[in-house]
Amino acid sequence: MSRKAAVVALTALAPISWGSTYFVTTEFLPPDRPLFTGLMRALPAGLLLLAVTRKLPQGAWWWKAAVLGALNIGAFFPLLFLAAYRLPGGVAAVVGSVGPLFVVGLAALLLGDRPTPRSLLTAVAAAFGVSLVVLKAGAALDLVGVLAGLLSALSMSAGVVLTKRWGRPEGVGALALTGWQLTAGGLVILPVAALVEGAPPALDSASLAGYAYLALGNTAISYFLWFRGIERLSASSVTLLGPLSPITAAVVGWVALGQALGPVQLAGMAIAFGATLFGQLNPRTSAAKKARPFSSAEQKGEKVSMDLEVSTVRR
Repeated sequence: MSRKAAVVALTALAPISWGSTYFVTTEFLPPDRPLFTGLMRALPAGLLLLAVTRKLPQGAWWWKAAVLGALNIGAFFPLLFLAAYRLPGGVAAVVGSVGPLFVVGLAALLLGDRPTPRSLLTAVAAAFGVSLVVLKAGAALDLVGVLAGLLSALSMSAGVVLTKRWGRPEGVGALALTGWQLTAGGLVILPVAALVEGAPPALDSASLAGYAYLALGNTAISYFLWFRGIERLSASSVTLLGPLSPITAAVVGWVALGQALGPVQLAGMAIAFGATLFGQLNPRTSAAKKARPFSSAEQKGEKVSMDLEVSTVRR
């Protein structure tokens, strides 16, 4: 397996893990507590990673970590849950699937990556495939829910692009950067959850097991792999792995909950998965393009290998 293929495979484990969130939430966690669930996903995982890495931000990275944490976690989770509560699940997933299109536009503005017909068509195909998997006939639309879904996708997309732009400081690993963002995001959610949902609910053993899985596997490990992938791949390549999440959710629903998968859903899976794979292929023209300068940490520790990877995936 090539170096890039290994990076893509590891990064893909993040959205695959996120696809199990719905099943765990509905089967193991207290109902109607989405903000508390978001808080329990982010803050314990962030504090655990801070304890493991024993590194705190320095200088400008205090506000950079706060911005990234707010975009990737603190704003994304509440907006995502608001969309999920105001919209049918399929509609919310379709609205969120426009993220790759947002990334294409933001990457052009902030990274200098000009959008190409290839990247645009791939993003549209991925969104179309997701819509076939999850969208039901007669699904109702709610303006607040649609806006929340769009803003959640925009928040995550901006977080992906800024993470790519800023890299990470010298001497700081991806694990520490993940801990900074999860902690900052959890602290953003904390007052919102307390104000909207009040005191924490009573937790039984099943709830504790569910929250432990969400905090460790679904968040701490998954976001570490996600942010690590952002460093090594182009922003559009990373975000085009996102459709693996609704595909995984549909498969888990079929296997664990007995939810039917018809020909339309299977066709949508094939289209979305094909767009995901196509988004990882190397454009023929990429070798002639120059890669964006890396951060000092990348230049020190991983410059040669990451130069090769990024030069092959830049659009």
